[in-house]
Amino acid sequence: MFTGPAAKCSAAQVQPSWRTLFISDVHLGTSGCQAEALLAFLKAHPCQHLHLVGDMVDGWQLKRRWFWPEAHNRVIQKLLRMARKGCRITFVPGNHDEFARAFDGHHFGGIEVANGSVYTTANGLRLWVIHGDQFDGVIGAASWLAHLGDVLYGFTLWLNRPLNRWRYRMGQPYWSLSVYLKFKVKQAVMYVGDYEQAVARETRRRGFDGVVCGHIHHPEIRNVHGILYCNDGDWVESNSALAEGHGGRLTLLRWKNNSHASGSSSSDAANASEAGVSDQLQVAL
Repeated sequence: MFTGPAAKCSAAQVQPSWRTLFISDVHLGTSGCQAEALLAFLKAHPCQHLHLVGDMVDGWQLKRRWFWPEAHNRVIQKLLRMARKGCRITFVPGNHDEFARAFDGHHFGGIEVANGSVYTTANGLRLWVIHGDQFDGVIGAASWLAHLGDVLYGFTLWLNRPLNRWRYRMGQPYWSLSVYLKFKVKQAVMYVGDYEQAVARETRRRGFDGVVCGHIHHPEIRNVHGILYCNDGDWVESNSALAEGHGGRLTLLRWKNNSHASGSSSSDAANASEAGVSDQLQVAL
């Protein structure tokens, strides 16, 4: 278990907990976004460099229905504040915030927009950083099917709330229907495996040692035929991030947020997330 100091990301402070953090699939603009948990996580885990690996804002959902509570504003404000205090922030847009891809190479409030980037770890590994939607066969074959899948996924997330309110009253822990379906449905398991293989093949073809991506909401670090495959997960279900220590060690972290089970308000969630801790999931040397 890791418990880092709540230091600010500034050269004037003590050395940040992590050299680099990678987070993706926050989906600001949706009711499933765990904004309060992310704010608590960023406060507890300062870093020198932050990679936002796509789908930070969910443009698809916002086009269908506007949803933007104050907590989502605070996430944007937090990121801008981190940039002002010296944290280097790189934003790699995904398919849900693809509108930002038109601004490749531009800087906004100290945040660099890049349609993919190359990152070198402290121990010399060259990592290709992409969102990963280009390797999603559904998106490539039929965009309407991808949008339909997005609606159905949103519906399972909506079902999670009343289900877990009932579980909370019964004294049961949080349980995600969407995660259960993802790992129990054979086609979903095959989809994840096919995605990882496709990403690894292209990473090898481009001559990189590894890849950092998101998109499929499945946090993982593993070796895929000699390629270091890192998926940083999401901030809708997993509340996970990929972290690089100052020696180059890569670790997956998950933020425990008790507000999931209670279906609480924003103010209650903020209090609950303060009690969260980050668990180390996997480590790659």
